[in-house]
Amino acid sequence: MSEFFKKPLLDAQSLHKQFTVGKKPGLFAKAPKDWFRADRPVAKLHAVDDVTFTIGKGEVLGLVGESGCGKSTLVRLLTRLLDLTDGSIRLDGEEIGHLPAKGFGKSPYRPRIQMVFQDAGDSLNPRFTAFAAIADPIQRLKPLPRADLKLRVEALATMCGLPLELLGRFPHQLSGGQKARVGIARAIAVEPDLLILDEPTAALDVSVQVVILQLLEDLKKRLGMSYLFVSHDLNVVRLLCDRVMVMYLGRIVETGPAEEVFRNPAHPYTKALLSAIPHFDQVKGSGAPPVPRLRISGEPRSPIDPSPKVCRFYGRCPKGQDACTESMPLLHGVGLEHSAGHSVACHFPVSDTDRKTAAVSLIEDVA
Repeated sequence: MSEFFKKPLLDAQSLHKQFTVGKKPGLFAKAPKDWFRADRPVAKLHAVDDVTFTIGKGEVLGLVGESGCGKSTLVRLLTRLLDLTDGSIRLDGEEIGHLPAKGFGKSPYRPRIQMVFQDAGDSLNPRFTAFAAIADPIQRLKPLPRADLKLRVEALATMCGLPLELLGRFPHQLSGGQKARVGIARAIAVEPDLLILDEPTAALDVSVQVVILQLLEDLKKRLGMSYLFVSHDLNVVRLLCDRVMVMYLGRIVETGPAEEVFRNPAHPYTKALLSAIPHFDQVKGSGAPPVPRLRISGEPRSPIDPSPKVCRFYGRCPKGQDACTESMPLLHGVGLEHSAGHSVACHFPVSDTDRKTAAVSLIEDVA
């Protein structure tokens, strides 16, 4: 990791977010009469559970995990759209986690954290032209005179590759790629330090995805922003991100330099995710050794009042043992050489020796 990345822009410590469930009787019309008695403990859904990480200045951090693992909730906590149950969020050393979500829109920290949403079409006001959509955050957060505002919006559109003649059009008159450019221009309009990208290319054609990714890489270099890149597309994460975090049922199970995690996954869940990536250069008859597919059986554990002593992956993990039900694994360094920053939350991580043994065994089987 470069010295530049070591300077933390965002420092999130022990983030927790819990939601109360089963509180409204209308949701359980057929429940027993004593279900809602006053002394009955209220159930809690642990959406984000003790998550700690940092994002360096100029760094791109990838966040991956299956649907329902807590990625969106974590993003809403960082953008201060949700209040924390517990924990700390520091931006450039200043605590912002205690600021109420309802009032954060008027905070001086609001312009410094912006977001690009998954579906650009749904995130744009259908009554706003492209010009109005890009100008809106400027008018709200960093007001400019009318003439300067016009020049600023045109400069942002040009920077994002959006033809100026399209600024007068409404969202339904734009293509998917054009709407994505409007969403990006709107997000960078107030010159944020941190840009959170929630699967910004998921709704786009493959050819358009490449163009948008190249645009994001260019903007990062030109403007010096940091990115939190949330995606299901692991190939995109490997291409764009400096580091990666793997999330499962509200907890971070593995984190480290992207290339290291992709080359030497230590958590069984990470290994299963990577084994699901299609490898077109290893099709039948190509002569390349096949990539073994690690299939996960069973169902995810319930996030409602989970046991603090049981590993969240227990019951689906092929390595699950008694120790996994006695204590929750915490993030710790992994590998024979303890690669810088590569950590895993597993009692029985895949070691370097295991990887070498498996590789030799695979080569012998193919031969």
